[in-house]
Amino acid sequence: MSAMHIVSVNVAPVEDLLIEEAGAMRRVPSGIKKQAVAGAITVGPLGLAGDGQADATVHGGPNKAVYAYPQEHYAFWQTQRAAALGREETLPPGMLGENLTLRGLVEEEVWVGDQLHIGNVILQVTEPRQPCYKFAARIGFPHAVKLMIQHGLSGFYLRVLHTGSVQAGDTFTLHPGPREVSIAQINARLSKQSEA
Repeated sequence: MSAMHIVSVNVAPVEDLLIEEAGAMRRVPSGIKKQAVAGAITVGPLGLAGDGQADATVHGGPNKAVYAYPQEHYAFWQTQRAAALGREETLPPGMLGENLTLRGLVEEEVWVGDQLHIGNVILQVTEPRQPCYKFAARIGFPHAVKLMIQHGLSGFYLRVLHTGSVQAGDTFTLHPGPREVSIAQINARLSKQSEA
């Protein structure tokens, strides 16, 4: 296996996202439309420079400052999206709303409290993403939220313990925390609750 590394660093300003509701379109502010950026990006206590967060209850604040997503899941989403929309498109990094598209680290290998060391930046795993209607609007089909929960393909949020800068291509190491509960275990519990 190649070293764990950042495939892409992605940010977006807060802008309107069109949401279909009861046959009508409405505008909702969101920072989900992440796009890859080149070069070193500063990581501050509340996230990446240039990244907007419209609703801190969903993404933002110290415990959800940075959102990481495994590149390994992109093939799944491309297949599901093609089936739902009837067309195949390569999904660019950031399409799932993540700040860091990672390679080499998936939910089963990550526990709450683990730390990612990226150069002098230290990020601590806090919780999995719980997708909302904005994710469905971004990916383009309504049952995307259910699929993310059912399959446990959540990615995970990170708290910034040590600031610095990151860029695409940076390698990182995983430093275990107390290892009491994994992201995959939380996802399994959320999946069962969604079926109840």
